[in-house]
Amino acid sequence: MRIIFLTAVAALSLFAAETSDPGAVKEVTAAMESLKQAMIHKDGASLDKLLSEDLMYTHSAGQFETKADFIKSIVSGKSIVERLDYSGTVVRVYGKTALVKGGVDLYHSKTSIVHMNILHVWVKGAGGWKMVARQATKLAQPAH
Repeated sequence: MRIIFLTAVAALSLFAAETSDPGAVKEVTAAMESLKQAMIHKDGASLDKLLSEDLMYTHSAGQFETKADFIKSIVSGKSIVERLDYSGTVVRVYGKTALVKGGVDLYHSKTSIVHMNILHVWVKGAGGWKMVARQATKLAQPAH
């Protein structure tokens, strides 16, 4: 299923021209910030609005979650998110689809930090931008 999804994203990039629409980039960036805040504050209602019904959410350790699984994990505290720091974020908009790529440091606590490279896929519909997929790759711990 993941291969089909990634193939579809690759095909989309071949057939749709990237736009440099600063308004769309700003909207997607705002949606990313809203997602971050909803995760930190365990805000299930906001997560519900930001996530597509057919969300494909893959963690850096390989676990897959649906929209319902992901919201339950965040709201229940099973998945602890104290802080999220984005770095090197690049937003590419292809019509009503946006790809957001960059680094993320996920703080489960002050001493438990996961360093990742993440690809988020957002689609714009009547309800605004909704995340339809997330794929994370865990990075090696930085040397201290």
